[in-house]
Amino acid sequence: MSRLLAALLLTLAAAPTVAEPSDSLATAYENHFKLGVALPTSSLMRPEADVLALAASQFNSATPENCMKWQPIQPRPGEYDFSAADRFVDFCEQRDWWIVGHTLIWHQQTPEWVFQNDKGEPLTRDDAIERMRDHIRTVVGRYRGRVHAWDVVNEALNEDGSLRETKWLEIIGDDYLDLAFRFAQEADADAELYYNDYNLYVEDKAKGAVRLVRKLRRAGRRVDAIGIQGHWAYNHPPLKQASAAIRRLAKATGRLMITELDVNILPWPGDNIDADVARRAVGSPDLDPYTAGLPPEKQQELADRYAELFRLFIRHRDKIDRVTFWGVHDGGSWHNHWPIEGRTAHSLLFDRRLQSKPAFDAVTAVGRER
Repeated sequence: MSRLLAALLLTLAAAPTVAEPSDSLATAYENHFKLGVALPTSSLMRPEADVLALAASQFNSATPENCMKWQPIQPRPGEYDFSAADRFVDFCEQRDWWIVGHTLIWHQQTPEWVFQNDKGEPLTRDDAIERMRDHIRTVVGRYRGRVHAWDVVNEALNEDGSLRETKWLEIIGDDYLDLAFRFAQEADADAELYYNDYNLYVEDKAKGAVRLVRKLRRAGRRVDAIGIQGHWAYNHPPLKQASAAIRRLAKATGRLMITELDVNILPWPGDNIDADVARRAVGSPDLDPYTAGLPPEKQQELADRYAELFRLFIRHRDKIDRVTFWGVHDGGSWHNHWPIEGRTAHSLLFDRRLQSKPAFDAVTAVGRER
């Protein structure tokens, strides 16, 4: 056993007792689908024993929130930092969890040097392909046989279903997706390979995802499933629209996951609802109304929304293999910092004191209904 893992296990053994709910999410849904969680780097590296203990009590799958993205794992050419990723994989293996690597190719959190040569000039197509190949081969190869699945490409589509303008597309061309899946498959032939995106309830974007996956499969690439990012709100998208998207996307792969699930209960700044990490907005008191806590009526509204979503997921359990929450508790939700910095989010099933909320009771009750 590595000294790092031994230290982590010792910390967990000495962790304060977390008040556990009467049931766990994983147990409530054991006959439906896997229940996952995104683990933050900070909780793994400090480590935050109480947060990790809560996660261990509730889930049977995990995705790293940030530590396997290009920026943190290879911040400079040829310099890999696997410390957080190793700890993430060790933690999951100790619990026999389903492990998802996130993410290999994305237009965000990718350093500028990735697309430049030593002189700061744009890479040639061949050099960009080789840089992609080396990164995927190194990262996936390190965890071959340990990480069960990879989000190979993340958020490659515009809302109209066309390919997003990124450096990957600009330098390599539209076959960069084909190459990414090819390199991932070569690095670990047994790992499942996924395409992951947000706003796939938008019909044009969902149709674009279907076209993309079918094109990749015709080229001989393995795309085992599509990840539907569930960065949704208490009032959006409508259930009918989400259900139609699940049926439409399942035609491409047969299997889906609901990834990055959270429910934003805060007011949305503007008209266009999305999950683009580049979006930023200016805050105001009326956009951050629950700094003293979520009122009972809003707790119920959040619980009702989660309940209806999980009833929807169960209705489609023949297509959905996994549902993963984007964070353990409200204090760790990205909604505290996006799209407005410094708000007080209440998006998950556990509050800042790591206590279960009415939304947790609602979700577990749905899982036990049938």
